[in-house]
Amino acid sequence: MRSPVAATTATAVGALAAAQPAAAHGIGTGVGESPLPAWLMYFGSATILVVSFAALGVLWARPILARLAQGRPLGEVVSRFLCSPLLAGLLGALSVALLIFVWIAAAFGSDFPTQNFAPTFVYVVFWLGMPLLSVLFGNIWSVLNPWRAIFPNNVPLRAYPAWLGYFPAAAGLFAFAALELAYYNPADPRTLALAIAIYSAWTWTGAAIFGRETWFRFGDAFSVYFGLLAAMAPLARRGDRIVARAPISGLATVDRGPGLLGFIAAALGSVAFDGFSRTETWQTRLYDVQSSFLPDRVGLAELMTTLLNLGCLLLFVWIVALVFLGALEVSRRMGHGDHRLSEAVLPSLVPIAFAYLIAHYFALFIYQGQSAVPLASDPLGRGWNLFGTASVTPDLTLLATNTIWYVQAAALIVGHVCGLTVAHDRALAVLPRVRDALRSQYAILVLMVFYTVGGFWLLSRP
Repeated sequence: MRSPVAATTATAVGALAAAQPAAAHGIGTGVGESPLPAWLMYFGSATILVVSFAALGVLWARPILARLAQGRPLGEVVSRFLCSPLLAGLLGALSVALLIFVWIAAAFGSDFPTQNFAPTFVYVVFWLGMPLLSVLFGNIWSVLNPWRAIFPNNVPLRAYPAWLGYFPAAAGLFAFAALELAYYNPADPRTLALAIAIYSAWTWTGAAIFGRETWFRFGDAFSVYFGLLAAMAPLARRGDRIVARAPISGLATVDRGPGLLGFIAAALGSVAFDGFSRTETWQTRLYDVQSSFLPDRVGLAELMTTLLNLGCLLLFVWIVALVFLGALEVSRRMGHGDHRLSEAVLPSLVPIAFAYLIAHYFALFIYQGQSAVPLASDPLGRGWNLFGTASVTPDLTLLATNTIWYVQAAALIVGHVCGLTVAHDRALAVLPRVRDALRSQYAILVLMVFYTVGGFWLLSRP
């Protein structure tokens, strides 16, 4: 994280301020520079959600998302091409080559993150680009996943326990968020090389024990994350056919299981913490802690920074989960429902997690993502020009300030309206009476308003 202590001492600059120029999320313009006053943003977004809720209650009287999720098959030629083993093998091989390319850059390239391809690729191109591709085109990660492509289909050593559910994936996602947001120097190339090696060993061990198909369905963090986001896509694969379907309809068919709430809470809470961690309030707190150890005990200052960030990250994840559980308990009581309501409504958080991702990182993806082009030609920072793009200069005037704000605001509002829609449809599917389904959604409406206003508040903090 960016530390105000960096100006205190040259030693601190080397140890703390070197952290994550590529991963310093929030680069660019925030909602704090919006053309509207904060109170109007809060009031306007809450009003849109209330009006949307009323419209759903009047116009949406029966569940339809599960039926829409079946989709309409595209042409046979298109399906045959997109589902061909040859294409899958080619894309998998390219993905494996890219993984090796990134690891070599991280392990042997320049120590400076701005001169090394790996930090920008991992934290910007991969982590922000793949969610967008998943929402637009479906679960293409199942083909691009290099860890899956390398590992052969195998006979599991033991059956995957039902109680384990998505917990391994949730742990993996939280670990990645902790590296990115809590560790004092996440963009250090050597740290990334070690992280890639550890993740590879973890993933292949899980696949060896529980079988490749089962592990990448429930236990692999990236596969579960991109798969959930792909449930919102207008395209999906059904056997050997590609189908077109209504956006977000796939959320009605998401596999439920233990740990799914923890996984979604980790995805949503980590982005919320990233917004909070860049506020003056949190930076001042970090400074107070770090100043007790600098300049004499830099290592201890780094450790305390990491632990403080980690604790707050965990707190945000717990807040997301507990607030949602509280809203579900109220919903069950008001709608006379049972555990089925909780399981059915849970995927409604997926659009919100994606909305937070877009709102917080849109500017970073546009601006820092351009740096991947010249870095690809000189991945190790040795002055190479492998692809002839080393001289490309990112355009930092590509977007107007208001454009960034409109994208952020639209993402938050549309994401929460989509969440309301999914929750409403799923409540209708599991509760026998329409009246009970509507009553059960009052608490969900309050929850969505809370998440929306909270999202705007985090983006507007100095």
